[in-house]
Amino acid sequence: MSTRREPRASGLRETIERRSAVPVVFLHRLPVWMPLLAVLALLAVGMVGTGWLAAAALGALAALLAWFAYLNWPVLGLGGRMLRVAALAVLVAAAVRRIIG
Repeated sequence: MSTRREPRASGLRETIERRSAVPVVFLHRLPVWMPLLAVLALLAVGMVGTGWLAAAALGALAALLAWFAYLNWPVLGLGGRMLRVAALAVLVAAAVRRIIG
């Protein structure tokens, strides 16, 4: 059995990972349906709503996705990275479209 050592993060990544530990543990302890419901609510408000409220909901969803993508980036393959970048681009574009009208 081989043991694989993960490279230790340094600098900004280490700080973000350390500060993200408590919120990630909090989210992990919630019932599975609760974060899913929150994401669906933000998406629904963003897609159905108009103006700044819809843009804020989509922006919050984009920020959440960017945070999780950043935390998972080192272990993702090319396909996973491309999917996260594409999803983030779609969310940001939809938020900007809600602001512009």
